[in-house]
Amino acid sequence: MQQRSSVAELASILKRELNRYSPGEKLPSSRALVERHRVSPVTVSRALAQLTAEGLVVTRPGAGAFRARPRADTPAPGDTSWQEVALSADGATEVVPRAVDASGVLVTLAAPASGVVEFNGGYLHPSLQPEQAMAAALARGGRRPGAWGRPPTDGLPELRAWFARGIGPGVTAAEVLVTAGGQSALTTALRALAPPGAPVLVESPTYPGMLAIARASGLRPVPVPADPAQGVRPELLAAAFRATAARVFVTQPLFQNPTGAVLAPEGRAEVLRIARAAGAFVIEDDFARRLVHADAGPLPAPLAADDPDGVVVHVHSLTKVTSPSLRVAALAARGPVLERLRAIHVVDNFFVPGPLQEAALELVGAPAWKRHLRAVAAELTTRRDTMAAALRLHLPELSLPHIPSGGYHLWARLPDGTDEAALVSAALRAGVAVAPGRPYFSAEPPAGHLRLSFAGVAGPAEIAEGVRRLRTACDEILG
Repeated sequence: MQQRSSVAELASILKRELNRYSPGEKLPSSRALVERHRVSPVTVSRALAQLTAEGLVVTRPGAGAFRARPRADTPAPGDTSWQEVALSADGATEVVPRAVDASGVLVTLAAPASGVVEFNGGYLHPSLQPEQAMAAALARGGRRPGAWGRPPTDGLPELRAWFARGIGPGVTAAEVLVTAGGQSALTTALRALAPPGAPVLVESPTYPGMLAIARASGLRPVPVPADPAQGVRPELLAAAFRATAARVFVTQPLFQNPTGAVLAPEGRAEVLRIARAAGAFVIEDDFARRLVHADAGPLPAPLAADDPDGVVVHVHSLTKVTSPSLRVAALAARGPVLERLRAIHVVDNFFVPGPLQEAALELVGAPAWKRHLRAVAAELTTRRDTMAAALRLHLPELSLPHIPSGGYHLWARLPDGTDEAALVSAALRAGVAVAPGRPYFSAEPPAGHLRLSFAGVAGPAEIAEGVRRLRTACDEILG
Protein backbone atom coordinates (compact mmCIF):
# COMPACT_ATOMS: atom_id res chain seq x y z
CA MET A 1 0.00 0.00 0.00
CA GLN A 2 2.80 2.38 0.85
CA GLN A 3 4.56 1.83 -2.48
CA ARG A 4 1.33 2.21 -4.42
CA SER A 5 0.77 5.62 -2.79
CA SER A 6 4.35 6.79 -3.44
CA VAL A 7 4.07 5.84 -7.12
CA ALA A 8 0.92 7.94 -7.48
CA GLU A 9 2.50 10.84 -5.59
CA LEU A 10 5.68 10.77 -7.69
CA ALA A 11 3.70 10.54 -10.93
CA SER A 12 1.70 13.61 -9.86
CA ILE A 13 4.89 15.54 -9.08
CA LEU A 14 6.54 14.61 -12.38
CA LYS A 15 3.40 15.56 -14.27
CA ARG A 16 3.51 19.06 -12.76
CA GLU A 17 7.21 19.37 -13.60
CA LEU A 18 6.76 18.47 -17.27
CA ASN A 19 6.08 22.11 -18.13
CA ARG A 20 9.74 22.85 -17.41
CA TYR A 21 10.71 20.86 -20.48
CA SER A 22 10.04 21.45 -24.15
CA PRO A 23 8.34 18.71 -26.20
CA GLY A 24 10.99 16.15 -27.07
CA GLU A 25 13.40 17.35 -24.37
CA LYS A 26 15.05 14.72 -22.20
CA LEU A 27 13.93 14.37 -18.57
CA PRO A 28 16.33 13.77 -15.66
CA SER A 29 17.73 10.25 -15.44
CA SER A 30 16.12 7.64 -13.25
CA ARG A 31 19.09 7.82 -10.89
CA ALA A 32 18.66 11.58 -10.56
CA LEU A 33 14.95 11.16 -9.83
CA VAL A 34 15.71 8.54 -7.18
CA GLU A 35 18.12 10.90 -5.41
CA ARG A 36 15.95 14.02 -5.79
CA HIS A 37 12.69 12.50 -4.54
CA ARG A 38 14.20 9.91 -2.15
CA VAL A 39 12.25 7.00 -3.58
CA SER A 40 13.22 3.57 -4.86
CA PRO A 41 14.18 2.84 -8.50
CA VAL A 42 11.05 0.68 -8.77
CA THR A 43 8.89 3.66 -7.77
CA VAL A 44 10.54 5.85 -10.41
CA SER A 45 10.11 3.17 -13.06
CA ARG A 46 6.42 2.72 -12.28
CA ALA A 47 5.74 6.46 -12.14
CA LEU A 48 7.38 6.95 -15.55
CA ALA A 49 5.41 3.99 -16.90
CA GLN A 50 2.20 5.66 -15.71
CA LEU A 51 3.07 8.91 -17.51
CA THR A 52 4.01 6.93 -20.61
CA ALA A 53 0.63 5.19 -20.54
CA GLU A 54 -1.03 8.63 -20.38
CA GLY A 55 0.91 9.76 -23.46
CA LEU A 56 2.85 12.44 -21.56
CA VAL A 57 6.27 10.79 -21.67
CA VAL A 58 8.14 8.73 -24.25
CA THR A 59 10.87 6.31 -23.17
CA ARG A 60 13.68 5.13 -25.45
CA PRO A 61 15.77 2.15 -24.37
CA GLY A 62 19.30 3.23 -23.62
CA ALA A 63 18.49 6.91 -24.12
CA GLY A 64 16.10 7.75 -21.26
CA ALA A 65 12.72 9.44 -20.92
CA PHE A 66 11.53 12.46 -22.94
CA ARG A 67 8.54 14.77 -22.81
CA ALA A 68 6.09 13.60 -25.45
CA ARG A 69 5.20 15.87 -28.33
CA PRO A 70 1.57 16.94 -28.42
CA ARG A 71 -0.62 14.84 -30.67
CA ALA A 72 -1.98 16.87 -33.54
CA ASP A 73 -4.39 14.22 -34.73
CA THR A 74 -6.54 13.83 -31.63
CA PRO A 75 -9.96 12.77 -32.93
CA ALA A 76 -13.10 14.64 -31.96
CA PRO A 77 -15.09 12.90 -29.20
CA GLY A 78 -17.85 10.64 -30.47
CA ASP A 79 -21.53 10.63 -29.52
CA THR A 80 -22.37 7.61 -27.36
CA SER A 81 -25.76 8.88 -26.20
CA TRP A 82 -27.48 6.30 -28.43
CA GLN A 83 -26.34 3.58 -26.02
CA GLU A 84 -28.81 4.75 -23.36
CA VAL A 85 -31.67 3.83 -25.66
CA ALA A 86 -30.14 0.52 -26.73
CA LEU A 87 -29.34 -0.62 -23.21
CA SER A 88 -32.73 0.43 -21.87
CA ALA A 89 -34.49 -1.40 -24.71
CA ASP A 90 -32.67 -4.63 -23.80
CA GLY A 91 -33.72 -4.30 -20.16
CA ALA A 92 -37.36 -3.84 -21.08
CA THR A 93 -37.60 -7.45 -22.32
CA GLU A 94 -35.80 -9.08 -19.38
CA VAL A 95 -37.70 -10.72 -16.54
CA VAL A 96 -35.05 -9.43 -14.12
CA PRO A 97 -32.97 -6.49 -15.43
CA ARG A 98 -29.24 -7.26 -15.46
CA ALA A 99 -28.09 -3.73 -14.62
CA VAL A 100 -25.64 -4.15 -11.75
CA ASP A 101 -24.67 -1.84 -8.92
CA ALA A 102 -21.03 -2.80 -8.31
CA SER A 103 -20.45 -0.23 -5.56
CA GLY A 104 -20.52 -2.86 -2.81
CA VAL A 105 -17.73 -4.75 -4.57
CA LEU A 106 -15.66 -1.77 -5.64
CA VAL A 107 -15.54 -0.35 -2.11
CA THR A 108 -13.38 -3.33 -1.09
CA LEU A 109 -11.23 -3.25 -4.25
CA ALA A 110 -10.47 0.44 -4.71
CA ALA A 111 -7.26 1.71 -3.13
CA PRO A 112 -7.97 4.59 -0.73
CA ALA A 113 -6.10 7.86 -0.99
CA SER A 114 -2.73 8.16 0.68
CA GLY A 115 -3.02 8.50 4.46
CA VAL A 116 -6.51 7.01 4.69
CA VAL A 117 -6.90 4.09 7.11
CA GLU A 118 -8.37 1.18 5.16
CA PHE A 119 -11.15 -0.38 7.22
CA ASN A 120 -12.99 -1.34 4.03
CA GLY A 121 -10.38 -3.73 2.62
CA GLY A 122 -11.22 -7.23 1.46
CA TYR A 123 -7.72 -8.70 1.47
CA LEU A 124 -4.75 -9.18 3.76
CA HIS A 125 -2.35 -6.27 4.19
CA PRO A 126 0.89 -6.82 2.22
CA SER A 127 2.70 -7.41 5.52
CA LEU A 128 0.46 -10.45 6.11
CA GLN A 129 0.79 -11.89 2.62
CA PRO A 130 3.38 -14.65 2.05
CA GLU A 131 5.14 -12.62 -0.64
CA GLN A 132 8.50 -14.38 -0.45
CA ALA A 133 6.91 -17.81 -0.39
CA MET A 134 4.66 -16.92 -3.34
CA ALA A 135 7.57 -15.51 -5.34
CA ALA A 136 9.60 -18.66 -4.71
CA ALA A 137 6.59 -20.85 -5.58
CA LEU A 138 6.02 -18.94 -8.82
CA ALA A 139 9.68 -19.30 -9.77
CA ARG A 140 9.65 -23.04 -9.07
CA GLY A 141 6.27 -23.55 -10.71
CA GLY A 142 7.30 -21.66 -13.82
CA ARG A 143 10.24 -24.02 -14.26
CA ARG A 144 8.16 -27.19 -14.06
CA PRO A 145 8.08 -29.20 -17.29
CA GLY A 146 5.08 -28.17 -19.36
CA ALA A 147 4.15 -25.29 -17.04
CA TRP A 148 3.77 -22.86 -19.95
CA GLY A 149 1.82 -25.22 -22.14
CA ARG A 150 -1.91 -25.82 -22.24
CA PRO A 151 -3.06 -27.21 -18.87
CA PRO A 152 -6.00 -29.61 -18.46
CA THR A 153 -9.27 -27.71 -18.66
CA ASP A 154 -10.38 -29.10 -15.29
CA GLY A 155 -7.11 -28.10 -13.64
CA LEU A 156 -3.88 -29.85 -12.67
CA PRO A 157 -4.71 -33.29 -11.21
CA GLU A 158 -2.42 -32.74 -8.20
CA LEU A 159 -4.06 -29.40 -7.37
CA ARG A 160 -7.54 -30.85 -7.74
CA ALA A 161 -6.54 -33.67 -5.39
CA TRP A 162 -5.23 -31.17 -2.83
CA PHE A 163 -8.52 -29.25 -2.86
CA ALA A 164 -10.49 -32.51 -2.62
CA ARG A 165 -8.57 -33.60 0.50
CA GLY A 166 -9.40 -30.26 2.12
CA ILE A 167 -13.13 -30.73 1.55
CA GLY A 168 -13.43 -34.22 3.00
CA PRO A 169 -12.50 -37.89 2.60
CA GLY A 170 -15.52 -38.63 0.44
CA VAL A 171 -14.59 -36.10 -2.25
CA THR A 172 -12.33 -37.11 -5.13
CA ALA A 173 -10.15 -35.09 -7.48
CA ALA A 174 -12.48 -36.04 -10.34
CA GLU A 175 -15.24 -34.02 -8.63
CA VAL A 176 -13.18 -30.79 -8.50
CA LEU A 177 -12.65 -28.06 -11.09
CA VAL A 178 -9.93 -25.43 -10.69
CA THR A 179 -11.28 -21.93 -11.35
CA ALA A 180 -9.86 -18.41 -11.57
CA GLY A 181 -10.83 -17.36 -8.04
CA GLY A 182 -13.93 -17.70 -5.90
CA GLN A 183 -15.86 -15.01 -7.78
CA SER A 184 -15.46 -16.95 -11.02
CA ALA A 185 -16.55 -20.16 -9.31
CA LEU A 186 -19.68 -18.52 -7.88
CA THR A 187 -20.52 -17.08 -11.29
CA THR A 188 -20.23 -20.49 -12.92
CA ALA A 189 -22.33 -22.13 -10.22
CA LEU A 190 -25.17 -19.61 -10.36
CA ARG A 191 -25.30 -19.67 -14.15
CA ALA A 192 -25.36 -23.46 -14.13
CA LEU A 193 -28.04 -23.91 -11.50
CA ALA A 194 -30.63 -21.20 -12.18
CA PRO A 195 -32.12 -19.82 -15.42
CA PRO A 196 -32.54 -16.05 -15.94
CA GLY A 197 -35.51 -14.72 -14.01
CA ALA A 198 -35.39 -17.45 -11.36
CA PRO A 199 -35.28 -16.72 -7.63
CA VAL A 200 -32.15 -17.59 -5.69
CA LEU A 201 -32.21 -17.72 -1.89
CA VAL A 202 -29.44 -15.79 -0.13
CA GLU A 203 -28.51 -15.12 3.47
CA SER A 204 -29.45 -11.70 4.76
CA PRO A 205 -27.09 -9.94 5.04
CA THR A 206 -24.63 -11.46 2.56
CA TYR A 207 -21.60 -10.81 0.37
CA PRO A 208 -22.32 -7.99 -2.16
CA GLY A 209 -20.19 -9.68 -4.82
CA MET A 210 -22.53 -12.64 -4.85
CA LEU A 211 -25.58 -10.38 -5.10
CA ALA A 212 -23.91 -8.63 -8.05
CA ILE A 213 -23.28 -11.98 -9.77
CA ALA A 214 -26.91 -13.02 -9.30
CA ARG A 215 -28.28 -9.78 -10.70
CA ALA A 216 -25.84 -9.76 -13.61
CA SER A 217 -27.12 -13.26 -14.45
CA GLY A 218 -30.73 -12.05 -14.41
CA LEU A 219 -31.55 -13.85 -11.16
CA ARG A 220 -33.74 -12.55 -8.36
CA PRO A 221 -32.06 -12.69 -4.91
CA VAL A 222 -34.52 -13.51 -2.14
CA PRO A 223 -33.27 -12.80 1.41
CA VAL A 224 -33.42 -15.36 4.20
CA PRO A 225 -32.68 -13.75 7.59
CA ALA A 226 -29.71 -15.14 9.49
CA ASP A 227 -28.77 -15.06 13.16
CA PRO A 228 -25.65 -12.89 13.71
CA ALA A 229 -23.87 -15.75 15.51
CA GLN A 230 -25.44 -19.01 14.29
CA GLY A 231 -26.16 -18.38 10.63
CA VAL A 232 -29.27 -18.89 8.56
CA ARG A 233 -32.47 -19.78 10.38
CA PRO A 234 -33.64 -23.17 9.04
CA GLU A 235 -37.35 -22.51 9.62
CA LEU A 236 -37.16 -19.35 7.52
CA LEU A 237 -35.15 -21.16 4.84
CA ALA A 238 -37.86 -23.80 4.57
CA ALA A 239 -40.52 -21.10 4.34
CA ALA A 240 -38.59 -19.30 1.62
CA PHE A 241 -38.30 -22.48 -0.47
CA ARG A 242 -42.07 -23.02 -0.13
CA ALA A 243 -42.92 -19.43 -1.03
CA THR A 244 -40.61 -19.07 -4.03
CA ALA A 245 -40.10 -22.60 -5.41
CA ALA A 246 -36.41 -21.63 -5.66
CA ARG A 247 -33.89 -24.30 -6.62
CA VAL A 248 -30.73 -22.66 -5.24
CA PHE A 249 -29.59 -21.41 -1.83
CA VAL A 250 -26.23 -19.65 -1.44
CA THR A 251 -24.61 -19.80 1.98
CA GLN A 252 -21.35 -19.09 3.78
CA PRO A 253 -21.69 -21.49 6.74
CA LEU A 254 -18.24 -20.71 8.18
CA PHE A 255 -17.35 -17.15 9.31
CA GLN A 256 -20.05 -15.64 7.14
CA ASN A 257 -19.45 -12.35 5.38
CA PRO A 258 -20.36 -9.90 6.90
CA THR A 259 -21.60 -11.23 10.25
CA GLY A 260 -18.84 -13.75 10.98
CA ALA A 261 -21.48 -16.32 11.97
CA VAL A 262 -20.82 -20.06 12.01
CA LEU A 263 -23.82 -22.22 11.09
CA ALA A 264 -24.99 -23.99 14.24
CA PRO A 265 -24.31 -27.78 14.38
CA GLU A 266 -28.02 -28.60 14.41
CA GLY A 267 -28.55 -26.19 11.52
CA ARG A 268 -26.07 -27.95 9.22
CA ALA A 269 -28.09 -31.12 8.84
CA GLU A 270 -31.32 -29.12 8.68
CA VAL A 271 -30.10 -26.97 5.78
CA LEU A 272 -29.18 -30.06 3.76
CA ARG A 273 -32.46 -31.81 4.62
CA ILE A 274 -34.56 -28.77 3.69
CA ALA A 275 -32.73 -28.25 0.40
CA ARG A 276 -32.96 -31.95 -0.49
CA ALA A 277 -36.71 -31.95 0.21
CA ALA A 278 -37.12 -28.90 -2.03
CA GLY A 279 -35.13 -30.51 -4.84
CA ALA A 280 -32.66 -27.64 -4.57
CA PHE A 281 -28.92 -27.10 -4.60
CA VAL A 282 -26.87 -25.44 -1.87
CA ILE A 283 -23.92 -23.37 -3.05
CA GLU A 284 -21.42 -23.45 -0.18
CA ASP A 285 -18.98 -20.51 -0.34
CA ASP A 286 -16.23 -21.70 2.02
CA PHE A 287 -14.13 -18.56 1.55
CA ALA A 288 -12.79 -18.09 5.10
CA ARG A 289 -11.74 -21.58 6.24
CA ARG A 290 -8.08 -20.60 6.24
CA LEU A 291 -8.76 -17.25 7.93
CA VAL A 292 -9.45 -19.00 11.23
CA HIS A 293 -8.34 -17.22 14.41
CA ALA A 294 -5.95 -18.77 16.89
CA ASP A 295 -8.65 -19.17 19.55
CA ALA A 296 -11.31 -20.72 17.31
CA GLY A 297 -10.98 -24.36 18.31
CA PRO A 298 -11.80 -27.27 15.94
CA LEU A 299 -13.67 -26.21 12.81
CA PRO A 300 -16.75 -27.96 11.46
CA ALA A 301 -16.21 -29.81 8.19
CA PRO A 302 -17.60 -28.26 5.00
CA LEU A 303 -21.24 -29.04 4.27
CA ALA A 304 -20.03 -30.88 1.17
CA ALA A 305 -18.24 -33.42 3.39
CA ASP A 306 -21.61 -34.59 4.81
CA ASP A 307 -23.45 -34.65 1.49
CA PRO A 308 -23.46 -37.97 -0.41
CA ASP A 309 -26.47 -36.92 -2.52
CA GLY A 310 -24.88 -34.07 -4.46
CA VAL A 311 -26.96 -31.30 -2.89
CA VAL A 312 -23.91 -29.11 -2.22
CA VAL A 313 -21.85 -27.29 -4.83
CA HIS A 314 -18.73 -26.30 -2.94
CA VAL A 315 -16.51 -23.25 -3.57
CA HIS A 316 -13.14 -22.69 -1.89
CA SER A 317 -10.50 -20.11 -2.82
CA LEU A 318 -6.84 -19.58 -1.96
CA THR A 319 -7.04 -15.86 -2.64
CA LYS A 320 -8.18 -14.48 0.72
CA VAL A 321 -5.39 -16.06 2.73
CA THR A 322 -2.62 -15.30 0.22
CA SER A 323 -2.89 -12.41 -2.22
CA PRO A 324 -5.52 -10.68 -4.38
CA SER A 325 -3.51 -11.78 -7.42
CA LEU A 326 -3.37 -15.50 -6.59
CA ARG A 327 -6.74 -16.13 -8.15
CA VAL A 328 -7.00 -19.89 -7.80
CA ALA A 329 -10.08 -21.65 -6.42
CA ALA A 330 -11.96 -24.93 -6.49
CA LEU A 331 -15.52 -25.73 -7.59
CA ALA A 332 -16.59 -29.16 -6.37
CA ALA A 333 -19.78 -31.10 -7.10
CA ARG A 334 -20.95 -34.65 -7.67
CA GLY A 335 -23.52 -36.06 -10.07
CA PRO A 336 -24.77 -34.79 -13.43
CA VAL A 337 -24.48 -31.15 -12.35
CA LEU A 338 -20.69 -31.45 -12.57
CA GLU A 339 -20.91 -31.76 -16.35
CA ARG A 340 -22.93 -28.56 -16.59
CA LEU A 341 -20.49 -26.73 -14.33
CA ARG A 342 -17.57 -28.01 -16.41
CA ALA A 343 -19.16 -26.88 -19.68
CA ILE A 344 -19.85 -23.34 -18.46
CA HIS A 345 -16.40 -23.08 -16.87
CA VAL A 346 -14.69 -24.12 -20.12
CA VAL A 347 -16.75 -21.78 -22.29
CA ASP A 348 -16.13 -18.80 -20.01
CA ASN A 349 -12.47 -19.35 -19.12
CA PHE A 350 -10.94 -22.21 -21.15
CA PHE A 351 -8.62 -22.91 -18.20
CA VAL A 352 -6.70 -21.27 -15.37
CA PRO A 353 -3.15 -20.36 -16.53
CA GLY A 354 -0.75 -23.24 -15.95
CA PRO A 355 2.02 -21.25 -14.23
CA LEU A 356 -0.49 -19.91 -11.70
CA GLN A 357 -1.74 -23.41 -10.90
CA GLU A 358 1.82 -24.70 -10.62
CA ALA A 359 2.67 -21.82 -8.29
CA ALA A 360 -0.37 -22.57 -6.10
CA LEU A 361 0.63 -26.22 -5.93
CA GLU A 362 4.20 -25.32 -5.00
CA LEU A 363 2.98 -22.87 -2.34
CA VAL A 364 0.62 -25.21 -0.49
CA GLY A 365 3.22 -27.97 -0.56
CA ALA A 366 6.03 -25.86 0.88
CA PRO A 367 7.01 -25.85 4.59
CA ALA A 368 6.33 -22.09 4.60
CA TRP A 369 2.61 -22.71 3.97
CA LYS A 370 1.74 -23.99 7.45
CA ARG A 371 3.94 -21.32 9.04
CA HIS A 372 2.03 -18.69 7.08
CA LEU A 373 -1.35 -20.05 8.22
CA ARG A 374 -0.25 -20.02 11.86
CA ALA A 375 1.08 -16.47 11.55
CA VAL A 376 -2.14 -15.24 9.94
CA ALA A 377 -4.27 -16.93 12.62
CA ALA A 378 -2.29 -15.27 15.41
CA GLU A 379 -2.22 -11.85 13.76
CA LEU A 380 -5.92 -11.80 12.90
CA THR A 381 -6.73 -12.71 16.50
CA THR A 382 -4.68 -9.80 17.81
CA ARG A 383 -6.20 -7.38 15.33
CA ARG A 384 -9.76 -8.55 16.04
CA ASP A 385 -9.28 -8.09 19.78
CA THR A 386 -7.64 -4.69 19.27
CA MET A 387 -10.50 -3.42 17.10
CA ALA A 388 -13.26 -4.84 19.31
CA ALA A 389 -11.73 -3.33 22.44
CA ALA A 390 -11.21 0.06 20.78
CA LEU A 391 -14.79 0.15 19.49
CA ARG A 392 -16.24 -0.75 22.88
CA LEU A 393 -14.15 1.89 24.59
CA HIS A 394 -14.42 4.78 22.14
CA LEU A 395 -17.58 4.01 20.15
CA PRO A 396 -20.05 2.36 22.54
CA GLU A 397 -22.90 3.60 20.33
CA LEU A 398 -21.94 0.94 17.78
CA SER A 399 -23.30 -2.48 18.69
CA LEU A 400 -21.20 -5.59 18.00
CA PRO A 401 -23.74 -8.44 18.02
CA HIS A 402 -21.09 -11.10 17.39
CA ILE A 403 -17.31 -11.32 17.76
CA PRO A 404 -16.20 -13.93 15.22
CA SER A 405 -13.46 -16.51 15.62
CA GLY A 406 -12.51 -16.33 11.97
CA GLY A 407 -12.57 -13.97 9.01
CA TYR A 408 -11.18 -10.47 8.76
CA HIS A 409 -13.85 -8.01 9.86
CA LEU A 410 -16.42 -6.96 12.46
CA TRP A 411 -20.06 -6.22 11.69
CA ALA A 412 -21.24 -3.16 13.63
CA ARG A 413 -24.85 -2.05 13.94
CA LEU A 414 -25.45 1.70 14.00
CA PRO A 415 -27.88 3.44 16.35
CA ASP A 416 -31.44 3.55 15.03
CA GLY A 417 -32.03 6.48 12.73
CA THR A 418 -28.37 6.95 11.78
CA ASP A 419 -27.78 8.19 8.25
CA GLU A 420 -25.44 5.42 7.12
CA ALA A 421 -24.33 7.14 3.90
CA ALA A 422 -23.60 10.39 5.73
CA LEU A 423 -21.51 8.56 8.32
CA VAL A 424 -19.50 6.75 5.63
CA SER A 425 -18.79 10.10 3.94
CA ALA A 426 -17.87 11.77 7.23
CA ALA A 427 -15.52 8.89 8.03
CA LEU A 428 -13.71 9.35 4.73
CA ARG A 429 -13.34 13.07 5.43
CA ALA A 430 -11.86 12.13 8.80
CA GLY A 431 -9.36 9.84 7.08
CA VAL A 432 -10.82 6.36 7.51
CA ALA A 433 -12.56 4.30 4.79
CA VAL A 434 -15.38 2.02 5.99
CA ALA A 435 -17.77 -0.25 4.11
CA PRO A 436 -21.47 0.71 4.37
CA GLY A 437 -23.90 -2.03 5.32
CA ARG A 438 -26.59 -1.33 2.70
CA PRO A 439 -24.96 -3.28 -0.19
CA TYR A 440 -24.99 -6.44 1.97
CA PHE A 441 -28.79 -6.62 1.92
CA SER A 442 -30.84 -7.73 -1.08
CA ALA A 443 -33.90 -5.97 0.35
CA GLU A 444 -34.50 -3.15 2.82
CA PRO A 445 -32.06 -3.48 5.74
CA PRO A 446 -33.42 -3.62 9.30
CA ALA A 447 -30.87 -1.02 10.45
CA GLY A 448 -27.72 0.79 9.41
CA HIS A 449 -24.45 -1.12 9.63
CA LEU A 450 -20.74 -0.79 8.97
CA ARG A 451 -18.38 -3.59 8.03
CA LEU A 452 -14.98 -2.83 9.57
CA SER A 453 -12.02 -4.82 8.28
CA PHE A 454 -8.95 -5.33 10.45
CA ALA A 455 -6.96 -7.30 7.86
CA GLY A 456 -6.11 -4.59 5.34
CA VAL A 457 -4.29 -2.25 7.74
CA ALA A 458 -0.65 -2.25 8.84
CA GLY A 459 -1.30 -3.38 12.42
CA PRO A 460 -2.84 -2.61 15.83
CA ALA A 461 -1.53 0.97 15.91
CA GLU A 462 -3.32 1.78 12.65
CA ILE A 463 -6.49 0.12 13.96
CA ALA A 464 -6.40 2.38 17.02
CA GLU A 465 -5.90 5.45 14.81
CA GLY A 466 -8.72 4.39 12.51
CA VAL A 467 -11.14 4.02 15.42
CA ARG A 468 -10.10 7.47 16.67
CA ARG A 469 -10.93 8.94 13.25
CA LEU A 470 -14.23 7.07 13.16
CA ARG A 471 -15.05 8.61 16.54
CA THR A 472 -14.56 12.03 14.94
CA ALA A 473 -16.97 11.11 12.16
CA CYS A 474 -19.56 9.79 14.60
CA ASP A 475 -19.33 13.02 16.61
CA GLU A 476 -20.14 14.93 13.43
CA ILE A 477 -23.11 12.78 12.39
CA LEU A 478 -24.53 11.47 15.65
CA GLY A 479 -24.05 14.68 17.60
